[in-house]
Amino acid sequence: METVKRLPSKPVRRTRKKTGHNRKGGKVMTKGLTILVLVSTLLFHSKPIQSQDLDAFPLNDVLELPDTVKVFSIEDLYGIIFAYHPVVKQANLLEETARQEIRLAKGAFDPKLEASWDVKNFKDDEYYNILNTSLKVPVWFPIDPKISVDRNRGVYLNPESSIPNSNNNLQVTTGISIPLGKGLIIDNRRATVKQAMLFTDILEAEQIKMINKILLQASKDYWNWYFDFYNFLLLQRSINIAQQIFDRVKLNYQFGEAAVVDTVQAQITLQNRRIEAQEATINFIRSGLILSNHLWGENEAPLELSPNAGPVPADSILVIPNQQDLETLLELAKVNHPDLMKLSTKIEQLAVKNQLNRENLKPQIDLNYNLIDQPFSREGASSELTFNDNYKFGVSFGFPLLLRKERAKLQKTNINILETQYELSLRQKQILTEIRASYVQLTNTSTIIRQQRLATDNYQRLLQAELFNLQNGESDLFRINFQQDKLLQAQSKLLKLRTQYEKARITLLWAAGVRNLNN
Repeated sequence: METVKRLPSKPVRRTRKKTGHNRKGGKVMTKGLTILVLVSTLLFHSKPIQSQDLDAFPLNDVLELPDTVKVFSIEDLYGIIFAYHPVVKQANLLEETARQEIRLAKGAFDPKLEASWDVKNFKDDEYYNILNTSLKVPVWFPIDPKISVDRNRGVYLNPESSIPNSNNNLQVTTGISIPLGKGLIIDNRRATVKQAMLFTDILEAEQIKMINKILLQASKDYWNWYFDFYNFLLLQRSINIAQQIFDRVKLNYQFGEAAVVDTVQAQITLQNRRIEAQEATINFIRSGLILSNHLWGENEAPLELSPNAGPVPADSILVIPNQQDLETLLELAKVNHPDLMKLSTKIEQLAVKNQLNRENLKPQIDLNYNLIDQPFSREGASSELTFNDNYKFGVSFGFPLLLRKERAKLQKTNINILETQYELSLRQKQILTEIRASYVQLTNTSTIIRQQRLATDNYQRLLQAELFNLQNGESDLFRINFQQDKLLQAQSKLLKLRTQYEKARITLLWAAGVRNLNN
């Protein structure tokens, strides 16, 4: 029987071009260009199938990109996302939000300058002329220093506000205010600062969660595009093989060496291959457009994949974490997982609130002590301190007898702490379970890949044997088509398993809450 004719072909260098991403859309991205151009480019530059290729049909040949295709790796995708993606930019704003929250809380400790001036004059009588200026300097420990300068005069001035004329009606007062009961250990302003500083940890955890979420989705979309890309090339190659088999059978029919039903069967196989390739083309275009959702340029300009961009073939070596790596991820997740960080920090915030509520159960006892014209006089000169003369002293006391409001706040906070602790325990168990499930999926997928590789190699041997028998007149078209279908399914499944492996690997890092998914 006549052997399959060698088809003319141009030599093809099996080299891989690696290029970095062009953030302005020059190499691997473009604004508004359709991915259909890439389909035609791949069809035009796909390598013709020669007679010896029918014997091997190896998947590695499909994974060799044409020289016209620019490699667009997942690292390039991450680089674009970190630089320009709106969600990442939005997440980065949380850092500034945290700084402003702390700044807002610390505003309660800002020095405060106050002044007031009240004058009453009636029927040429100066009833009073009161001028008061003061500077308050709040500090962390509740001893609030205060300096005031008063100038009071008038015929009908309140006696307690009178200042001798000999002092030019001027008086300088320096003093402090100390809470001896409620507010000594903690007060509202200190509690607010503590909670604001803890709030930064919550925002950091939220930032990690937002970025990891977009990276996880982008990674899955990339590997979907990876599979559809190479599956498209695989099916296109199968069309070429089916076309050559059809041409061979048709030629044999013309020479009377094959029945007409054989040509019909070969043509049906070719038509089925074209239908499958068309479906793969649709999936390839769709996955490329979905991946373009993650591509952005400067000034939030949306970008699309360049028509000559293609995914880099995945490394054949599978990196599988061992049991020790799993334990490390589990321990890391307990401390650094964003959800657990947020819940743990929320408990710390509630603990601060609880401390403040307990402080409010104490009686209000405030001590005020002010020195008059010392240690600085009205002229600004220093003077000797005398604590038993020239001073103002006062004590204020207050205490609600039933404390219903204070006790209710305390109990509500305790309930919130218990609720959050229960939520933390539940979420921690869920996260650890997700990590173990992702680890099992990753390890099992790697095992299946190794078995699928062996099966694919065996299908290649079977097809090669049938083609050899066909050349010697010991096989038929049915067996050839059957073995080719099995090999094509095995190769496509191997590609699918590899994408599932990469998705499982990135999902494991996401489940563990690894920041930026190790990127």
